[in-house]
Amino acid sequence: MNGRKIILEAGAFDRRRAIGEIVASQPVGSQAELAELLLERGHTVTQATISRDVAELGLIKVTREGTQAYALPPRLVEAEISGEDRLRKLFRDLPVEIREAGLMLVIRTLPGSAHAIAAALDRARWPEVAGSIAGDDTLFVAFTDRGSLGRVKRRLLRLIEPAAL
Repeated sequence: MNGRKIILEAGAFDRRRAIGEIVASQPVGSQAELAELLLERGHTVTQATISRDVAELGLIKVTREGTQAYALPPRLVEAEISGEDRLRKLFRDLPVEIREAGLMLVIRTLPGSAHAIAAALDRARWPEVAGSIAGDDTLFVAFTDRGSLGRVKRRLLRLIEPAAL
């Protein structure tokens, strides 16, 4: 049962990302229209699923090209744009230590700061990251393979380097 739940959650994440991309790129006035556009992208959904996704994403209606259309709320637009920028700022402002542990990166920082780094990493939506867990001063970032771990570690270290200059 747990395996099935994880698969469903992963599908919801991909579907909601697709919804965000769709409403950002074109006017969509109804849930039925949104369902059709999702089907074109390979997501088969019911009206109830669309309704839940619209509520979860907090979509709002705005006037666009002379018609009422769904749009992402400003907080989500900002989150999409600023994930990596937020990581860069945090890594420049906070002392961080990055270590490898198996297929995980362990990031240690100041007490109370790990969650902010995890949230920024989630907003960056790097495809190599399988998931993360944050405590008070420690963040665990999981990967499916060594190559993904190495790429993200190098990317994170590049975000830190300018602070040392």
